[in-house]
Amino acid sequence: MTDKVDFWFDPLCPWAWMTSRWMEEVESRRDVEVTWRIISLGILNEDNPDNHHHGHEKSMWLVRVVEAAADAHGDEQRKKLYDAMGTRRHPGGMEDLEQIIIESLAEVGLPAELAAAKDSAEFDGALRASTEAARAVAGQDIGTPCIAVNGTGFFGPVFTPAPTGEEAAKIWDGSLALASYPGFYELKRGREQGPVFS
Repeated sequence: MTDKVDFWFDPLCPWAWMTSRWMEEVESRRDVEVTWRIISLGILNEDNPDNHHHGHEKSMWLVRVVEAAADAHGDEQRKKLYDAMGTRRHPGGMEDLEQIIIESLAEVGLPAELAAAKDSAEFDGALRASTEAARAVAGQDIGTPCIAVNGTGFFGPVFTPAPTGEEAAKIWDGSLALASYPGFYELKRGREQGPVFS
């Protein structure tokens, strides 16, 4: 049976990036169908005065462009743009979000005019709805990444570096086992290392 996976990401989050690379490994080794969706750090942190994700407005830039592209050119553009943006932002180390947007749109063959969406609230309702959908399946106290498998959601998992090969598939199997138990809520340990983009 194909497992239906919803994967919520924000292109700014290095931890979501690591988990998305793991999810790609899982896709090649297990029978899964992944829908890539937005969870906005800007929306999650809009009431937090210490929002460290470039401030609320800049944190919305990438997700607005991704959502505008999906609206105009199809849902598959979310993953394509995420890969292009994330590669520049995380292993590439780019800080200039406007340049990331321009280069990423060009890489995936989308119109440069979509960059203007970064300053528009036109798609904020859709971004808010997608973020709330993640909260609906995984709870209010979540961040990014967030995954739902066959309707059961959870925050994480968080890795560094991202598991590869059969190890990635083995960890997936374990994650499914934990998520299948209705009373399972949390498994966590302190992070001693930052993201390793290898």
